[in-house]
Amino acid sequence: MIDEAAARNSGVGTLNMIATDWSRDGRFLATAAGAPIDLWLFDVTGTKPPERIVSSPGDQLHGNFSPDGKFIADTSNEARQHFEVYVETLPPSDRKWPISTNGGYEPRWRADGREIYYLARDGTLMAVPVTAGASPFGVPQPLFQTRVHSGVTMTRTHYVPNRDGSRFLVGVRTRDPVPVAITVMLNWTAGPKQ
Repeated sequence: MIDEAAARNSGVGTLNMIATDWSRDGRFLATAAGAPIDLWLFDVTGTKPPERIVSSPGDQLHGNFSPDGKFIADTSNEARQHFEVYVETLPPSDRKWPISTNGGYEPRWRADGREIYYLARDGTLMAVPVTAGASPFGVPQPLFQTRVHSGVTMTRTHYVPNRDGSRFLVGVRTRDPVPVAITVMLNWTAGPKQ
């Protein structure tokens, strides 16, 4: 349970808080809040105050814990051009890796931590291999084109991978919206009087 008083005292506005992920051990909740939007770490046991885990120019959304709890992937528009996917260490440090190369959002980890998935700007689902070492994140590879609704929002989740990344549940458009006709009456107050 989030202590609202502790959240306010830490600088988190409790209005418009969007929970984005639970840590695997169930102790921590990643939350997007504020203006600009920052990612916050809430200890649901109440033993630690909320901690800003990502703070940079622009908005940070879609925080997603790595399975081992050592990293968090997020979406950020800190470059002010478009949203990109980054990975940062937990606890927070100065280590940060860019994951997407030409726009991306909604990162998700494979259950074993060996891949990160994200949506490219055109809706292509991408996969990035993860290995041990100084440069743990590989080159993004396209998996398939989706028909997700376009646009990055803090509340939308378009897809979920299964545990081994062999299947994805994707919320797609089934068809383009049908335009609805409207009737506009001009000078309606001058109509016939009864």
